Amino acid sequence: MVMEHNANLSCIHTFDGKLSPIIQKLKKEQFDFIVDLQKNIRSKKMVSALNIPHFTFPKLNILKWLFVTFKLRLLPDKSIVDRYFYAVKKLRVQNDGEGLDFFIPENSRTKQDDIPMGHYAGFVACVIGGSFFTKRYPVEKWQEFCSLCPYPIVLLGGKEDKENGDAIMKINPGKVYNACGKFSLLESADLVRRSKVVVSNDTGLMHIAAAFQKPIVSLWGNTTPEMGMFPYFGHNNLKQYRNPKSLVQEVKELSCRPCSKIGFEKCPKGHFKCMNNIEVGKVISDVNQFWNLKHI
Repeated sequence: MVMEHNANLSCIHTFDGKLSPIIQKLKKEQFDFIVDLQKNIRSKKMVSALNIPHFTFPKLNILKWLFVTFKLRLLPDKSIVDRYFYAVKKLRVQNDGEGLDFFIPENSRTKQDDIPMGHYAGFVACVIGGSFFTKRYPVEKWQEFCSLCPYPIVLLGGKEDKENGDAIMKINPGKVYNACGKFSLLESADLVRRSKVVVSNDTGLMHIAAAFQKPIVSLWGNTTPEMGMFPYFGHNNLKQYRNPKSLVQEVKELSCRPCSKIGFEKCPKGHFKCMNNIEVGKVISDVNQFWNLKHI
């Protein structure tokens, strides 16, 4: 579990799908407050059962629906992280501006020889996985990227991404290392930490990369960073202040985008232009820009 190594947490209670047992455990803790960042049916039932003061935040579901359905851009120019802070406003908790945290225990740190020798001096971490098809850059586009990219590459993803990783790696096995399915989530996070630049779909490792303050080129298909899930480095947004370590590649002019706030297993329109039309040359240009910066 990714949270258990966080030194700032004193106790973690896990939820296995059954409300009654976890409610009984939480009652014994005699908490003073609840901060509900889920704000769904189950969390509301839990809050009601514990019957103690609680705080939450506006999820803006109506504004998201208007954005997806009618393309009305009414959402605030804020990260979901900054919106979460609304839930702890009454507790006087303030954003320290340092960005996200992610902790990797010593036994999950990768060794130098876990990657090829040609990658020791630096590599681009490419996160090819994603929770839905419409959030994943196509294999043929990754193949083109790996063919044109002048730097060593490590492909990251789960076991379900290994086959795609193998197909991408065949472009240049000496330059491209397929780590998909070979490492745990924590070990993959450590490879992100060791990378020089990260190219990622809208997925969990993208946020872990932001926690490590890595330069990120994020690729957006049917989802959009305007929903608030863009890489967060601390007090950054999309318009007023974009962090210099975050570059976004997306096809803005598509009238069908966003088609969902989560994703689909196939493009509803059948053309998948939101990903297919992201130019590989622009992604390469962004990677070059980050790779050549002296302070990275």
